[in-house]
Amino acid sequence: MIGKVAKLIILIILVMTLIFFLTSCERVKPKNLMANNHFSRGNHHFADGLYRKAIEEYEQALNLNPDLSDIYRFLGESYKNLYRPGIDTQENLEKAEKALEALKKAYELFPNNKEVIYSLGDMYDKLRDFDEAEKLYLKILDMEPGNMDNYYVVAEFYKRYAGGSKEEEGEETGIKTPYEKAEEMYLRRIEADPENPQGYSYAARFYELLEPIPDFDKANFFHEKRIRLQPDSAEAWLSKGVNRWAKAYRLPKLAKEDRLEAAYDGLEALEKATELDPEYPEPYSWLSVIYQSVLAQLEPEKASRHKAEGEKNITKFQELRKREIERRRLEEELRKAE
Repeated sequence: MIGKVAKLIILIILVMTLIFFLTSCERVKPKNLMANNHFSRGNHHFADGLYRKAIEEYEQALNLNPDLSDIYRFLGESYKNLYRPGIDTQENLEKAEKALEALKKAYELFPNNKEVIYSLGDMYDKLRDFDEAEKLYLKILDMEPGNMDNYYVVAEFYKRYAGGSKEEEGEETGIKTPYEKAEEMYLRRIEADPENPQGYSYAARFYELLEPIPDFDKANFFHEKRIRLQPDSAEAWLSKGVNRWAKAYRLPKLAKEDRLEAAYDGLEALEKATELDPEYPEPYSWLSVIYQSVLAQLEPEKASRHKAEGEKNITKFQELRKREIERRRLEEELRKAE
């Protein structure tokens, strides 16, 4: 009985050895060695941004060895980098077709590779194929629900398809619009990690960049949420101050009382930032802007005082910025001397 088992083990070892030998022989075939050489040269060209040359090398490598599976992603990326969205020339459309073909092949070979999925999704995005791109971006989110950056990737994708601040299409059809889906992604990001101030910062930025009319108050809601988490952050108070200035300055049709309220709210936030970090230059710059571009205009009876405060703060900003530049210069010199 033991003899039979030993013979079986020896047979398995011999079979495995033969497979390894045949595989090794396959690798050292002259054609495969040449293919690997072309692949390597293609990667050097790709790293240097020489995509046409990279394509030549990659295609030669595949002609010699079609089983070089890793090559398809880089071939697709090379064609994608040469493709120019929105230009409908035959040559440009061929680049798109070849990029898509290679990236789909890479996805077929590596269906769970995040870089491949993202690259193919990005190609569909460039072709404005919303449905196919969405599937791939959401797959990344499903694969790594704990990776907070993925929520921003998906949200930014949706933002590119949002036509305006708030679309009515979703209300009529019951289907969420890209705007609503983007909003949902930022909120899901916050829900996934509610104690991380970055989530609130990104959500605020989303509402501040809405077109054609930003939602400054909703953005301010998230700035205040961030401040509750980081009450001693001068940067957090600065963000709120800039938001309030933007509401007062960029919405001129707003009632004067509402604009003044926003401006003074911003003033208070910026002064809090300077109190927390007196050496932080940016709050002084925005204090100058609020005084001169908003308060001096809305309160003409106090214009001279507001302008004087604006000048004082811009001078302070320039002094601190000059000091900061000098400090960085000295630090750079010290690093070079080490």
